[in-house]
Amino acid sequence: MKRYVIKLLKDEVEELMAIINKGSHSSHTFRTAYVLLNCDEGEYAEKITNEQISKVLKIGMRTIDRIKKRFVEEGLEGALERKPSARVYEKKIDGEVEAKLVQLCCSEPPTGYAKWSLRLLADKMVELNYVDSISYVAVGNTLKKMNLSLGK
Repeated sequence: MKRYVIKLLKDEVEELMAIINKGSHSSHTFRTAYVLLNCDEGEYAEKITNEQISKVLKIGMRTIDRIKKRFVEEGLEGALERKPSARVYEKKIDGEVEAKLVQLCCSEPPTGYAKWSLRLLADKMVELNYVDSISYVAVGNTLKKMNLSLGK
């Protein structure tokens, strides 16, 4: 049983062929264009199986199914364009924690260290219960945002 049947119109086939043959596009767009052209069951088609597409393009069967589903539900433009991430990231560092970070940067480094490193700062912030957990990258990004540096 086929869930999503792709029947491309002549102008859609031409647009997909143009993507493949010229211009610079993302690999996502190229892959989608190849999948749609090869899944086409319309009058302009050279139909091959999903297994063959999967082998040639080195992609999974689920990827092919998702591309076909997006084409059927959202049309050609919807299938070709990447969806923005819906993931929402929670900020761990607010103004209060930033102030504590600056205060920590200005304090003396731990015994045995000449200066603070991003990893030391991150570990100390967790140790002092300023945050539950934080990466040294987040500490570095916060300092960069505030135009502060640890010096070299």
